[in-house]
Amino acid sequence: MIPVPLLVVVVGCWTAVYLTDLMLKSSGYFKHSYEGWLADNGLNISPFHIRWQTAIFNYAFYSWGQRKARLLYQWFNFGMVFGVIAMFGSFVILGKTLMMTLAQMMTDSPSSSSSSFSSFSSASSSPLSSSSSSTHSEQVLQVVVPGINIPINQLTYFFAAVLISGVVHEIGHGIAAIREQVRFNGFGIFLFIIYPGAFVDLFSTHLQLISPVQQLRIFCAGIWHNFILALMGILALVLLPIILFPFYYTGVGVLITEVAEDSPAIGLRGLFVGDLVTQLQDCPVTNVQDWNECLDTIAYESQIGYCISASTLQHLSFPVRAYKRLDGSTECCNNHSVTNVCFSYTNNFNKHLHTCLPIRKAVKATQVCRTNKDCKQGSTFCTVPSLDIHTRLIKVRHPPQIDTLYIGHPLNLHYTVSVTSFVPRFNFLSIDLPVVVETFVKYLISLSGALAIVNAVPCFALDGQWILNSFLDATLTSVIGDNDVKDLIGFFILLGGSVLLAANMTLGLWMVTAR
Repeated sequence: MIPVPLLVVVVGCWTAVYLTDLMLKSSGYFKHSYEGWLADNGLNISPFHIRWQTAIFNYAFYSWGQRKARLLYQWFNFGMVFGVIAMFGSFVILGKTLMMTLAQMMTDSPSSSSSSFSSFSSASSSPLSSSSSSTHSEQVLQVVVPGINIPINQLTYFFAAVLISGVVHEIGHGIAAIREQVRFNGFGIFLFIIYPGAFVDLFSTHLQLISPVQQLRIFCAGIWHNFILALMGILALVLLPIILFPFYYTGVGVLITEVAEDSPAIGLRGLFVGDLVTQLQDCPVTNVQDWNECLDTIAYESQIGYCISASTLQHLSFPVRAYKRLDGSTECCNNHSVTNVCFSYTNNFNKHLHTCLPIRKAVKATQVCRTNKDCKQGSTFCTVPSLDIHTRLIKVRHPPQIDTLYIGHPLNLHYTVSVTSFVPRFNFLSIDLPVVVETFVKYLISLSGALAIVNAVPCFALDGQWILNSFLDATLTSVIGDNDVKDLIGFFILLGGSVLLAANMTLGLWMVTAR
């Protein structure tokens, strides 16, 4: 559900802004000076919406739009082709996303920018973003709600990426419009509820007078620039180790940057910020991808065992009386023991036995195994910790400290311990800087890509509406002489796109907030 404190803060702030604006506009003393101040600064305030427009960037826009005219012509031609392909491709993406959402609703019960001819506005307020989580790895789009499926401590990344994606989107519209000789009136930024965005103000008469192909270049420029921004983000992620090479090195393990206060890995011999993890069980770890893959493998495979000789077993074991737990596992140690664990093994007579062993001595410098055949030495048995089906014993190697022995669900280790592949070359360098850069770039890729996909949808009030209208004007005018028929075709396509987008957002929002 939506966090109540967040909802109260948002509604309270907007109520205060609206009431203040209403009182100043109703005041006989402040009315004229306040309205003059709003007009001079290009500000407009309405319920849950603040808009700022300025002409101070006009010179920069005209400078960019009139430079390298031939190169810009080819650039926006590529953008036009991409925009048309993206418009039709968005139907496929939304259709697939809707089917996957419906399938998820059937199998998993929920327990756990607008634009116009005279003013383009990036759809930065759209709560859809590209999905990159493992749970939704096949789902291209996913509804995101700050404070619910975006951590509170990452909201700065989210809103910064939304704003930058929106600004780049509108810069594309503005430069393309100037390139096509459409008058540019100004650039602005808005805040809608909690979502920031941007817009450009273009002269509508000029837009209506130019050809449909010229209109297409302008209307497709926004999503084209978002696509390029996402590609640049991907390139930056790939090259990040090279960019940071003079200051950070990689490929030697993962550096722990944060351990949650409630993490099971906390303890005297647990994990600490600054530890360099090089191995999980028998799985070598050289980067974050290895860390995640090793934890996934450990979670989905059965508990690994340790080769212990018969003499060692006899020396270390305690007299035991085994009994079954409610979860089906076997216990043979004192319930209150934190140093001993019940192990099971099969002896030479194929008899299944249990023994209580001091865990650290039992797994120290021993070979890992699955069966007795993996233990090559004679009179050596593969002893496996007797744990419930979801719990694992994981030996975490982080030299020069003594190995950490973690007992719990592998996903708890994944969610409560933050790691990075970047290790500082110098002590004065922050271990958090690469994480900050990497996290922000990932948000930028996700949100800029989502803005391109969503705005390409032929839907009322989005760029896709104007892309579709211009595309039909450019392709069907000579084929269908009757404009009413052409407009009717466009209306039904827009209606279908709008319904498809609304269904995705509604069901996606329900899936997120009802959990």
